[in-house]
Amino acid sequence: MTSLFVDSGYWIALENADDQNHSRALSHWQETITNMPQLVTTSYIFDEVITFFNSRHNHAKAVELGHTLLQSSFIEMIYVNETLFNEGWEHFQKHKDKRYSLTDCISFTVMNKRNLTMALTFDKHFRQAGFQTLP
Repeated sequence: MTSLFVDSGYWIALENADDQNHSRALSHWQETITNMPQLVTTSYIFDEVITFFNSRHNHAKAVELGHTLLQSSFIEMIYVNETLFNEGWEHFQKHKDKRYSLTDCISFTVMNKRNLTMALTFDKHFRQAGFQTLP
């Protein structure tokens, strides 16, 4: 299986039993781990996920999940540097007709640079940008 990009909404749904997409994410994850592909995410996605749990008074979950994401041999963390930030910013500016976040645009840039076509996400913006999504 090819590498998959993982968006914050997928991580959140997987780890948050109250999330509307939790059951779908959990079911999909159980199928995915039988043939674990390389997963790719960014430091901006990491920030969104950790901030989500911490802002909901679940610091322990934020730390636990942070350690898991940083230490997993199946997850490649792409750290957003100045070059990647500027490329994402350029993408953002070119799409004034969309509601993409800057984090989305950085994600799209990473996916394009890595020739990734599939994202684990519940965010419709990935489909709008021409990517396939799971689950």
